[in-house]
Amino acid sequence: MAEAVLYDYWRSSASYRVRIALNLLGIAYESRVISLVEKAHREPGFVEKNPQGLVPTLEIDGQTISQSLAIIEYLDETRPEAGFLPRDTMGRVRVRSLSYAIAMEIHPICNLRTIDYVVEIVEGSDETRISWMKKFIGDGLAAYEALLGTPQTGKFCHGDTPTMADLCLIPQLYNAQRWGVDFSRFERISRIAETCGALKAFQDAHPDAVNEAA
Repeated sequence: MAEAVLYDYWRSSASYRVRIALNLLGIAYESRVISLVEKAHREPGFVEKNPQGLVPTLEIDGQTISQSLAIIEYLDETRPEAGFLPRDTMGRVRVRSLSYAIAMEIHPICNLRTIDYVVEIVEGSDETRISWMKKFIGDGLAAYEALLGTPQTGKFCHGDTPTMADLCLIPQLYNAQRWGVDFSRFERISRIAETCGALKAFQDAHPDAVNEAA
């Protein structure tokens, strides 16, 4: 029986983060698709659950929670085995810093709502869209690669178990591939991507796997 309900969209990188977290914890969940293409996120029934009209939204433990990083931190706080944030203060600071570098720096300016508006006001084209994505995703990943250049980086972004930072990185790499950003030059990122990609929790959360199962 499902322990949770995830209002989800297969290509949403924020939803992808939460799917990985739920899979790592072995939490069975019911996926309710909110099609962003069909504007289902703007329908009154969903906006009542999430006034921002955004995915993901998670119903769990009698609570309704929005914002992917808040969801992941809730899961970490209520499931001690999660380990999405380290127990030591500076470890938590570093993982949050790495997570925010993607969720608060790269993601917002590469969100489809943002680029759609940019293309509209500059009367741009598909080339405008692709150029924008390549620049800001590429620049962001270059900075992220540098952030990983510390002894705290292990098999994963921080240490040798997946943390919230990995849950943010892998969906961003999916977007990078989607827009033709070659991140193979980033040795640390590529190595971590390979490590995460070998885990079933990450495989089952991948947009292609989710879309095929829908």
